[in-house]
Amino acid sequence: MKLENYIDEDSIYINVPGNNIQEVTDFILNQEKKKNSEIEKEFSLIRDALNKREQQASTYLDAGIAIPHCKLDYFDDIYIGIGILEKPFIMKDVLDNPQEVSTVILIIADILESKKILKIMSGISRMILNNENNIKFLSTLKSPQEILNKIKEINIDIDHNIIAEDLYNCEISPVKLTDTLEYVATKIVKEKIMGLPVVDENNTFLGEVTEKELIEFGMPKYINLLNDVNFLAMNDPFEHYLINEKFVKVEEIYKKENVISVEKKTPLMEICYLFMSKGVTRIYVTENQKYVGIIFRSDIIKKILHV
Repeated sequence: MKLENYIDEDSIYINVPGNNIQEVTDFILNQEKKKNSEIEKEFSLIRDALNKREQQASTYLDAGIAIPHCKLDYFDDIYIGIGILEKPFIMKDVLDNPQEVSTVILIIADILESKKILKIMSGISRMILNNENNIKFLSTLKSPQEILNKIKEINIDIDHNIIAEDLYNCEISPVKLTDTLEYVATKIVKEKIMGLPVVDENNTFLGEVTEKELIEFGMPKYINLLNDVNFLAMNDPFEHYLINEKFVKVEEIYKKENVISVEKKTPLMEICYLFMSKGVTRIYVTENQKYVGIIFRSDIIKKILHV
């Protein structure tokens, strides 16, 4: 079923007042309880659940969009309300960076409908990725009907099974074969990631370079043959690295073996199986062998078990 089938035109609000996410969700809920008996009945429970979810982690998505949401026992299917703000407010994202919010999409669902919440989020994320102006355009439209027509045009399907493209992180950019070790080390530290995808000039996925390869490059080549390294204690193990970090390229150290990648349409069950059976913490996602993103093992917790 398409996203627009879950949205009532009467649940789209223009010029919504509010200086923070709670004031905006309170406004939408107060409007909805006048016409939705289930929201009226569970108003306090819904409000508390939304606030609790926001305290656990920011629901800011991207491109001026926040998606506050909650799951309730025995809630009748799924409710979606959209608020176009009278004026933007600032909220922090999951990395604690301030972001300007102009559109709020409120979702209330039964506890067993987590998949649909994730599909809505991933659909909007893909829409932003493919054409950021689409989502920003929502906040400039003048009527609920215009907004609903725009959502129909975007064509988000939320009833299919969860696949790799619903889960992957596209914010981690790859490194190229010609990048230096110094560049890789800086990127690993800055982005707080253990490994980076490696691509060629055409963005074809080739493998990965990780903290392990950087450390191994700095150590003596014969170190794995030794039973005791005490006699090396006075030597600087990373002298080789420090001398060469500006000159040695990724192509000399990246690895191809035991690097797991899947296509965008790979189902969730297969992804979970790979995490468990291969013992990896990240899986790279490709489309026609081109790199598109990474799924971290923690994403299964964040996006499936704790959506």
